Amino acid sequence: MTSGDTNGTTAGPLLAARDLVKVHGRTEALRGASVDLRAGEILAVTGASGSGKSTLLHCLAGIVRPDAGSVTYRGERLRELPEKRLSTLRRTDFGVVFQFGQLIPELTALDNVALPLMLAGTGRAEARARAGEWLERFGVRGQGESRPGEMSGGQAQRAALVTGPKAVFADEPTGALDSLASEQVMATLTHTARETGTAVLLVTHDAQVAAYADREVQLRDGTVAPLGVAA
Repeated sequence: MTSGDTNGTTAGPLLAARDLVKVHGRTEALRGASVDLRAGEILAVTGASGSGKSTLLHCLAGIVRPDAGSVTYRGERLRELPEKRLSTLRRTDFGVVFQFGQLIPELTALDNVALPLMLAGTGRAEARARAGEWLERFGVRGQGESRPGEMSGGQAQRAALVTGPKAVFADEPTGALDSLASEQVMATLTHTARETGTAVLLVTHDAQVAAYADREVQLRDGTVAPLGVAA
């Protein structure tokens, strides 16, 4: 595919970042980075270590506020929102997946997946039923009553992928998996994104993982350069 619009998506972007600047100490992690993410699109962000990939993801997900520039989600500028509203978006609309899962160790895999749904107002029984369906999709249904410490890194990683938000921000989501498990996770994630219209922003060093995306952009010294991704 080319670096242009994909999936026949013609509407405006779900998320739009413009001229983002973020400084960590004396290091300028982002230097005017701009990127769009559309509903149902899978966008891979690649680049050398230290190029600002994770910082860009954190700004887009509302975890970190940029020092300059804007991130707009459905007409709302994240930088201007109160923390309460950002917290709500992170529970209901945004899903963030880190390399090693970020599961709550005291909860079972099933309850870890159900928790964001319950925080968003879904009843416990329905939340657990929906969580079970997602775990089954990712091939870890049998681990539903296991706690993270009792699961392999790959199983915990897949359990952390399954909350079904409007936008998923995945930071090296297959980094803890072997090649077969990585392919299973990416195939399921891309199929689900197509099926539900979920947007996925995928930070990865792995060219095989990036190949699942509709588009690829590369971060170089804190700025974004578009690249085509072959179908």
